[in-house]
Amino acid sequence: MANYEYIIASLPDVTREWKFADGESQADFIGWIKSQLTSKDIKTVDTLLAGGKEENLTKEFYQEALKDGNRFIREYFAFDLGFRNVKARFVNKVFGRPLSQDTIDINPGEEIDTARIEDTLSLTDILARERGLDSIRWEKISSLTTFSYFDLDAILGVIAKMGIVERWRALDEETGREMFQELIDETRASYGGVSYNPAQNE
Repeated sequence: MANYEYIIASLPDVTREWKFADGESQADFIGWIKSQLTSKDIKTVDTLLAGGKEENLTKEFYQEALKDGNRFIREYFAFDLGFRNVKARFVNKVFGRPLSQDTIDINPGEEIDTARIEDTLSLTDILARERGLDSIRWEKISSLTTFSYFDLDAILGVIAKMGIVERWRALDEETGREMFQELIDETRASYGGVSYNPAQNE
């Protein structure tokens, strides 16, 4: 059985201000965490990590995640599904496409603050928009681990937050432009060949 208390006590307190030390990465911490876990728990960690890769986010992935034996996985990916569907519908509305296009037709059973997500997506400052979206995700992770102190859910929360911190470590304006294009690409927008023109936002 994994010693969750030891693992958690050995991990940093990952706040919004926390940063990786030079040469450190999320992968380093994950490698150590996995070395302390059972094979069953490692599979749960791998499910969380798989959900961080766009190419894995299929209907089948969400169907499996929503019935996973781990509460954090079920509730986090119910949120993630709703979150991404809101983003897809927002892009569809902007480009005059059917609202359901490129969404995943599963009811996640999760209440999503659609208005807040759409307000954040409407921001013209690309980096402010991405930080705002990450804040929504960060808050969800925190809510899922409020009463998790020395269990696997607490560890999964740390890993998820480290992923957000790592994403921001090298973020700059150029990356922000790329992230805007990714938002379009992930919903396969095809409105006359959408591209980002910074001059239009100045």
